[in-house]
Amino acid sequence: MDATLQAQIETYLSYLDGLIRRGRQVRDMLATDPCGASAIATARAWQEDCGVTVNQLSGGSKAHWLARSFSEAFLLRSASGRAVEGTAPAEIVKRLLDVLAQAVASLSGMKDGPVASGNSEAPAPRRFDFVHNPELRPVVEQAYTDSRRALEQGDYDLALRTSCGILEAIVTDALEHKGLSSLVASGAPAGKITDWSFQTRLSVAERTGLIRSGCARLPAVARTYRDFTNGDGDSGPKATVSGHHARQAGQVLHVVMRDLDPGR
Repeated sequence: MDATLQAQIETYLSYLDGLIRRGRQVRDMLATDPCGASAIATARAWQEDCGVTVNQLSGGSKAHWLARSFSEAFLLRSASGRAVEGTAPAEIVKRLLDVLAQAVASLSGMKDGPVASGNSEAPAPRRFDFVHNPELRPVVEQAYTDSRRALEQGDYDLALRTSCGILEAIVTDALEHKGLSSLVASGAPAGKITDWSFQTRLSVAERTGLIRSGCARLPAVARTYRDFTNGDGDSGPKATVSGHHARQAGQVLHVVMRDLDPGR
């Protein structure tokens, strides 16, 4: 097996293991307090992370067996077998744990190619092939892995800063590929792109059609992530970064990745 593919599989297996452990904790919380606001919010955050991982493993294809299994986990079946709304949160968690277990089994049995399944036609995810600078691709790929690990470990400050750093890097790459003269003709400021602020780069990328309006969801703390990182890359004065902030930054990153690579 290709070493890169093996590394990707091991990364996914490690992350899936973490999701399963979190899911069991969520299941226990709901068993104790099925209607509690904290338990419901925790369950929803976990479900969002499950959705992101399933989307990656299924190559963004909703027809992939894993994506279908994920969607079906949220459906309640009537006696006639028809799908209706209203599945209990605890039941959704149970079903999603089953879906994650299927993903683990499939990855563990992989020899080559995408998630093993006779119904799978989606390619293995190659997240940053759309980046024009080939030297940047392995850097952002590793950073992406680091951001997911930090989120899983509850280091929300690091997760957010890493996601924002990736976002800035891939947007800058897209801007540089388009060319400064073309950007200035569209109303962008003069001067080197690397001298622009993070917010300016996002605004210019949106205004010139490189990305859509997904960055509007970035929390304020994410927009100023540079302000609490010093020149050596270490954290400066701490901003308050919650799990919600970190997850939002990660979600916006995924939206922008889709914008920059519509075929993914």
